[in-house]
Amino acid sequence: MKYSRILALAAVAVMAAPAQWRRVEPDKPAAGPPSEAPAPAARQQPGPVEDLGQETVIRLDVNLVNITCSVRDRQGRLVPGLTKDDFIIKEDGKEQTIKNFARETDLPLTMGLLVDVSPSQERLIEVEKEAATRFFQSVLKKKDLAFLISFGSEAELLQDLTSSPRLLAEGLGGLRVNASVGGLDSGPVPTMNHPRGTVLYDAVYLAARERLRNQVGRKALILITDGVDQGSRVTVDEALRAAHMTDAVVYAIDYYDPRAYAGYGGFGGDDRGLWRIVEQTGGRVFKVSKKHPLPEIFDQLQEELRTQYSLSYTPPQSDKNGDFHRIDVGVKQKGMKVQARRGYFSRGGSAATN
Repeated sequence: MKYSRILALAAVAVMAAPAQWRRVEPDKPAAGPPSEAPAPAARQQPGPVEDLGQETVIRLDVNLVNITCSVRDRQGRLVPGLTKDDFIIKEDGKEQTIKNFARETDLPLTMGLLVDVSPSQERLIEVEKEAATRFFQSVLKKKDLAFLISFGSEAELLQDLTSSPRLLAEGLGGLRVNASVGGLDSGPVPTMNHPRGTVLYDAVYLAARERLRNQVGRKALILITDGVDQGSRVTVDEALRAAHMTDAVVYAIDYYDPRAYAGYGGFGGDDRGLWRIVEQTGGRVFKVSKKHPLPEIFDQLQEELRTQYSLSYTPPQSDKNGDFHRIDVGVKQKGMKVQARRGYFSRGGSAATN
C-alpha cells in the first residue's frame, strides 16, 4: 500500500515552483507573542486514512496538535513497537485523548539538511559531502522528500524538494565556503567589521517557512554546524517559532574543526540558541568526535528517524490568542523517556496555525 503526499490546497502552486531560492534573506517576521516557550503547532496533520484501492488518501484535520516523538529505555536504546495505548499526553497537566497515532513507516518524511559553510568549517566540507550522500541514499524512501541548504554569510538553496539521492548528491557537490566581504582570513568568529558570518537562525527560519510548512507527515531539519550564529536577521525566538509552526523536529550534528579556532584560544562560541531550538522541538544534538565520526552519527540519526511515533490530539478551546500550553508526553511503562516537543501557542481558540 502506498501513500499519496498531499499538500494544502493553497500551497500547490508554491511547492511546484522551480528551485530558484539562492542567496536569499528572510523578511523580518511580524512581531508576535514572545517565544520563551515553544511556538505553535502547525495545522496540517494527517487524519484518518481512507483506503481507495491502490491509492491511499490522507485526510487533513486543521484543529490538531501534532507531536513526533522518540522513546528510549534506561540504557538509552530506542524503543520500537509501541502502540497508541502505551502513550499518555497531557496539556497543562490535564490528560488528552489521542486522536491519531502512527509509526514512522506509516507516514512520509520531509527533511532538510542545513550545512554550515562558514570559513571555520572549510576543512570539514569534503567529509560532510561523502557522509551526507550515503545518508540520503540509505534513508530516503519513495514517499519521502529532502532538500539541501548551505549557510554561511548567506543562506543558499542548493537542491529543492526531491526524492532523488542523485540530485541531492549533485547539490552536495555545490557545497563551498560562503564568507562575508571580509574574506576567508578574518577568523572563525566575525567581528563588528564583518557582522554576517553564520546565519544559522535565518537558515532554520527559511527552511521551515519556505519548504516545510505546506508538507504533511513527519518533518525534520538536520543541521551540521558548530552551533554559533552570527549575523542572522531573525532571532532565535523567531527561528524557533517558525520550526514549531511547521511541526518540525530539529536535529543538530555538532561538528567543528579545532584547528580553525587554534589562534583564538579554542572554541568558545555561544551555541545555546541552537541547543534551545533542538530541545524545544523534540530533537537531539549529536556530537562528532574521533570515537564517533560523522558517518556513524548519520547512522544513529537514521535509526532515530526510523523509530519515531506520530501522535495528535484535539486541544481544548482557548479564549485568548497566543496562550502557551505545555505538553507532556509519557509512556505507561516505567523507565522509559520520551523525546518530544514541549508545548504550543494557541490562536483563536484552537491549535495555532501558520
